[in-house]
Amino acid sequence: MIRARIARTDDDEIIRLIKTELIPLSYTASPRDAQTMRELPRRLSDGVSLVYSRSKRSIPLGFIHYYLRGEMLLYDMLVVHPRHRDKKIGTKLMTKAEEQAKENGCRIGRLFVDEGNPKAQRLYTRLGFQTIRYVHEVRCYEMVKML
Repeated sequence: MIRARIARTDDDEIIRLIKTELIPLSYTASPRDAQTMRELPRRLSDGVSLVYSRSKRSIPLGFIHYYLRGEMLLYDMLVVHPRHRDKKIGTKLMTKAEEQAKENGCRIGRLFVDEGNPKAQRLYTRLGFQTIRYVHEVRCYEMVKML
């Protein structure tokens, strides 16, 4: 099921997934960077976080975090637990985010994907995103999609 994030019960697992699955792929972040780690709970509280879990109270198997800015849906983070990949969880989370964004008047989705994450690049391409540029300073591809 997809549900809203519950900070007090979900954040430990969400932050663990960020540390173990996202940050190692990032050129600009490190799990040893104390400031980055301190900012994660505050970052999750800004914007929208959806969780994929087995029930309303079970730990997240994956999550998506995004911002709605006018007509723009800005994807921030998407992580699925390694044991639960290839089950369309990421696709379901992306679809739900897009549904909510459209309901709020968004017309375009935008994200950045690390160059070291080809699986995510393939997922986003399969979901209709197109690469519009490479940002060398952060070693990411910027991708967009009309909603």
